[in-house]
Amino acid sequence: MCWRGPQLARHLEAAASALPARLTDQEFWKLIDDLSEPSGSSRTSNLVSNEQHFQQVIPELTRIAMAGRAYIGVGPEQNFSYIAALKPSMAFIVDVRRGNLDLHLLYKAIFELSADRAEFVSLLFSRLKPRRLHAKSTAADIASAYSSLFPNWQLYNDTAAAIRHQLLKKHGFDVSADDLRAIDEVHRAFYVLGVHIRYGAQAPPPFTPPTGRATGVPWGLPLALNGPKGQPTYAELMTAADAHGIPRGFLSTEDAFAFVKDLETRNLVVPVVGNFAGPKAIRAVGAYLKLKGDIVSAFYLSNVEEYMRRDRSWPAFCENASTLPLDDTSMFIRSSSRAQSDGFLFRLGRIAELQCR
Repeated sequence: MCWRGPQLARHLEAAASALPARLTDQEFWKLIDDLSEPSGSSRTSNLVSNEQHFQQVIPELTRIAMAGRAYIGVGPEQNFSYIAALKPSMAFIVDVRRGNLDLHLLYKAIFELSADRAEFVSLLFSRLKPRRLHAKSTAADIASAYSSLFPNWQLYNDTAAAIRHQLLKKHGFDVSADDLRAIDEVHRAFYVLGVHIRYGAQAPPPFTPPTGRATGVPWGLPLALNGPKGQPTYAELMTAADAHGIPRGFLSTEDAFAFVKDLETRNLVVPVVGNFAGPKAIRAVGAYLKLKGDIVSAFYLSNVEEYMRRDRSWPAFCENASTLPLDDTSMFIRSSSRAQSDGFLFRLGRIAELQCR
């Protein structure tokens, strides 16, 4: 259904009281279970985005799409920058891989544990926080400060324990042993590779620190396979900008970071396992949003469209998307690797005008 005009206004007015200011821990975990489908593909691949130009559409996106509504996306950390820009009421990260859900549980814990951007990067990559960083530091300052630092074993170990405590004790989530192992694998990859990690990186096997080196140094650590050199590093993604050279990432300012942290703390960034063309996840997200009286502001597809057209599941996705609560300002964010040689070309489209042939 695509609500319009007075009908939409009446619906939102009647249902406004149902919009959640936060989800309880039990509601959050139940929502993940209720919305998710069985996992597909690899559990732990795609730890980092490879779309360095994803911010170029943000000025136009924020001009058209409305803040304070629902956001749907796919993949890893680039979603946080769209969330920081759109300031949605709630976000759903839908990905066919269970490993992406595990990655976002790791991110959730680290957002909640971090007071600011510098501490977030410190905990994510297990590097001690440089003293020179402060609230006005740019994303480039932060990336530069961490780029040459060695991993710190004690910080890694303490953070791993804090992540488990956050998920299992503080929130009481029923995280399975398999999911905990996957979270550990992602954390190890970030520990070993730091801000130089790329799309396609693989986690090293479990390890203990070298004898006599409790503070942690790179020598003697099991090798983590990084992604191809042609892919951007996390540091490069962190310092990306829009088409006018203005940084709009979630680590560009403390305010941007604080918005995502707040949404995570209120359990309103919900990772979901689901195929865009599958029988359940997208439709279930749509049904939940209709029940709560919310509208989809933006749906970030990345380049999943290419895969769906290749395997001829695009019509099934179109049918799923048609069940979402939309209006004329609801936007798709789509990307294509065919359009330019140095990365993905991003474009916007109105969901209500989706061509399903």
